[in-house]
Amino acid sequence: MSNELLDAPARARTSFLSGPLPVLLASALWGTTGTAASFAPAGASPLSIGAATMGFGGLLLLALAGRSAFAVLRSGQLGLLVVGALAVAVYPLAFYSSMALAGVAVGTVVTLGSAPVFAAILERVVDGVRLDGRWAVSAALAVLGLLLITGGGWSGGTSTALGVLLGLLGGAAYVVYSWSASRMMRRGFGSRAVMGAMFGGGALVLLPVLALTGGPLLGSPSGLLVAGYLAVIPMGLAYVLFGAGLRRTSTSVATTLSLLEPVVAAVLGVLVVGERLAVGAWCGMALIGVGLVLVSTRR
Repeated sequence: MSNELLDAPARARTSFLSGPLPVLLASALWGTTGTAASFAPAGASPLSIGAATMGFGGLLLLALAGRSAFAVLRSGQLGLLVVGALAVAVYPLAFYSSMALAGVAVGTVVTLGSAPVFAAILERVVDGVRLDGRWAVSAALAVLGLLLITGGGWSGGTSTALGVLLGLLGGAAYVVYSWSASRMMRRGFGSRAVMGAMFGGGALVLLPVLALTGGPLLGSPSGLLVAGYLAVIPMGLAYVLFGAGLRRTSTSVATTLSLLEPVVAAVLGVLVVGERLAVGAWCGMALIGVGLVLVSTRR
């Protein structure tokens, strides 16, 4: 047996540890945001929570990147950087507004469930990437699992329809900034530098929004604790992990792996918040698990 065949399992393990695993860990941390936000003051708006999370978190990522982030600014990648930064700013505002209008279940399933589809379209049209049947099956299982978790919850009405549209906008924004970051990393820039520059740019848009809407959130000790946690853990630490994994993972695979987030959110809702899940929701989480295993272990 050749050395190449003998080394294949070791290469597969290394590939998983350096690519899908950091993305999965980031998704797990993102799944804590809903539980953490439930401890915010009653008057805190979804816009203020989203702006605080990615606004302060963006400044943290910029600080962690240091001078390397400004090197990205001077590198001639300004177009990609501006597109990514604007998508970073749009994502939390659209996502949290979607949940406020259509409900947490519908807002989450539309935003996260649409991301793999948008990623596939973007990579196919712009990069000419051909997606295999394994990815298609894993994405379909994961989206079906999301639908089961939410119970297909749809209340109807104008506000729900607007919430769905905002959820689609959020899903598209998530894909655009992931794709922009991945493209810059593949051109030789470090993940911390790219994420610091991109999210620092997004913070310039989000912090004025926070100044307008963040009074109830930032005006109490509990609100400051919630904002601090969201900025440091699900934003700062999670996006460092996400950036590291994105260097060795395509945008379509990374967005599919991020569907672990609602599974973690559902489990924490049961264990911490005291919510109850139906049998269908547990089946949905199992389907997402199968889809994640398929997409994270493909060679």
